[in-house]
Amino acid sequence: MADVLALERICKSYNVGTPVETEVLHGIDLTMRAGDFVAIMGPSGSGKSTLLNIVGLLDRPTSGRLAIAGVDATDLPDAEITRLRGHAIGFVFQYHHLISAFTALENVMMPMLVDRGRATAAMEQRAADLLALVGLSRWKDNKATAMSGGQQQRVAIARALAMNPALVLADEPTGNLDTASAEAAFALMRRINREQATSFLLVTHNLELARRCDRIVEVVDGRIAAPAP
Repeated sequence: MADVLALERICKSYNVGTPVETEVLHGIDLTMRAGDFVAIMGPSGSGKSTLLNIVGLLDRPTSGRLAIAGVDATDLPDAEITRLRGHAIGFVFQYHHLISAFTALENVMMPMLVDRGRATAAMEQRAADLLALVGLSRWKDNKATAMSGGQQQRVAIARALAMNPALVLADEPTGNLDTASAEAAFALMRRINREQATSFLLVTHNLELARRCDRIVEVVDGRIAAPAP
């Protein structure tokens, strides 16, 4: 089985070729298998966000090799990068980024609409099934603004799963929630991970949550720190 994520000697520099060229990532190696649940931690400015943007195919490395779900994305043209990102990667952010004028069901359908251009009964059923998975069937016709912060984040998790991605990237997904809602969101992601073997890469400052992941990857000054002996 191919790795869900494979990074080999990933470097990222900004302002390349200028006097202020700055290398932010220095030879990152990282591998994830199906069903992995990995936390990324590190101080502000350590390169976590840059790394997540590269893994999420939102930015390209300056050098190194990147493969997602067995597809080498290193030199793919932009159109194929966009298609791979849409099919293989789901995103959950600190702020849910739901469309306020849309219902929960319509928000979950959005990745499928973007991919296929028009709504179908199968897409609506897929969205309804995902809302049931996150415990929100009763709220499927609610507008985002008529839901609590915790409920909105659960809609965002359902939306991240719409295209059945191999990898979900979660950037501080509990950072904007109260303690109870944060625990519920984390438990939901963990359950989906275990039941569906969906891989999760979670950026968090919450050490307690990170310790409940399968593995902690610490990024310091653009490098992955060696684990403590």
